[in-house]
Amino acid sequence: MKAEPADHLQSRRNGPSQQVVRQAINWLLRLRNHATHPSLRQQCDTWRAAHPEHELAWQRVQSLHSEITSNLRAVPGAHIALDTLENSAQRLSRRQALKLLSGVALMGGAAWLGKDLGWQSWNADFATVTGERRGYQLPDGTRLELNTHSAADLDFTAQQRLITLARGEIMVTCGRDPGRPLLVKSRHGLFEGLEGRFVVRQDSDCTRLSVTSGRVVIRSHPNSDGSPIQVEAGQSYLITAATATLAPPLDMDAGAWADGLIVTRNMRLADFLNEVGRYRPGYLNCAASIADLRLSGVFRLEDTDKLLAVLPRTLPVQIRYRTRWWITVERLA
Repeated sequence: MKAEPADHLQSRRNGPSQQVVRQAINWLLRLRNHATHPSLRQQCDTWRAAHPEHELAWQRVQSLHSEITSNLRAVPGAHIALDTLENSAQRLSRRQALKLLSGVALMGGAAWLGKDLGWQSWNADFATVTGERRGYQLPDGTRLELNTHSAADLDFTAQQRLITLARGEIMVTCGRDPGRPLLVKSRHGLFEGLEGRFVVRQDSDCTRLSVTSGRVVIRSHPNSDGSPIQVEAGQSYLITAATATLAPPLDMDAGAWADGLIVTRNMRLADFLNEVGRYRPGYLNCAASIADLRLSGVFRLEDTDKLLAVLPRTLPVQIRYRTRWWITVERLA
């Protein structure tokens, strides 16, 4: 997982200039139109490495493009229109392609009205797109890792170190700074990392805190007494708008994604596919008749198509690709 040093933080705070954003869009379009060019990717990488602002603009342009494309892919029938647009874009000038990209954005807004398109990641200090994982070394020595389709903001002051989870999932390895508490804020609670490593996953209706080592204190939660809750290594808590409760053991390793893995223990097939679906665009589901099949194992996330291809070896199922972006798992005939 790629790490980003602390001296990039000031550039992230200020945001990239419009000129640099236009340069990033230009690189994106050139790479899409000339994917087989032998040195173009290397030239783009050189531009990205030349200044933290370049890398930030690249990440945000990639994030915006990926979120629009990913969400459109999941709309039944929209993949046909999008494929047509993408094929047409290869024959257009970059000026025309920019207009086309804007048109796709409008299509995505209409098709997913009220759905999170990831716009908050545009201004987030840290963000990943679907299928991406990134790691960052913070100024105090804390290690912050973002899972797929996640976004977080950083607010370090003389009094505290605050990480706000805007969406998705993060893993935090605590850096030592006795004078400033290390806090993580989600939609549902506030957590203080005392030592060790912990994972915070924010879903629409709850936040799950999983402590893999050390200790974490839940400072703010909806329980009536309001007293802090200390969470030890190996424990997980579910925090909703109404309660904070000790969670039953997970059927997968909470932090395995940081190593590029999904590690399952007797997990329902439907739940497993929901998890895999977080790492790829489009639609992934299974027939109701096989939803409760169970599987255990270690699965690599770098290629989710290969991951899915393993399932028929251990379960009585078959993988049906309606399109590249529309996949169903069905009972073996």
